[in-house]
Amino acid sequence: MASPSRKPAAERSIAWPVSISKAAQLAGISARMARHYESLNLLPHVNRTDSGYRLYTQSDVHTLSFIRRSRDLGFSMEEIENLLNLWHDKQRASSSVKEIAQKHIETLRERIAAMKDMERSLQALVHSCHGDQRPDCPILDSLSDPNADPDAASCCKH
Repeated sequence: MASPSRKPAAERSIAWPVSISKAAQLAGISARMARHYESLNLLPHVNRTDSGYRLYTQSDVHTLSFIRRSRDLGFSMEEIENLLNLWHDKQRASSSVKEIAQKHIETLRERIAAMKDMERSLQALVHSCHGDQRPDCPILDSLSDPNADPDAASCCKH
């Protein structure tokens, strides 16, 4: 955890622990997501008041921010769990973290390639549609064809 002098001024002036709504606000997530991350055991046991309200420490908020940033980068919940474990393990090898990140990059590249294929197929369908007052629509024809190849808009090429 960063030293108090490196924390934003707003965070230094907070009376800790804080409510779930304040913790969520500080971490840039919703209270619902904070509860969800806790239910997945990504967040260590959160203390509660006698009335059952959650009380979040600076460390809890830091963990929630770590999770949010990991989600922003597209890591899966399983990857985030592994990254959190490595983050907390001061004896970790950075190669373990790098391996997770490299695998994630490869997954992102595969997803980007698949999305580019979808874009090309959809572009071909859009190109084949006259977009006028006629009721016939090659886009709908292709979408309704159970035998259509989802990766090729061959029915719509001129």
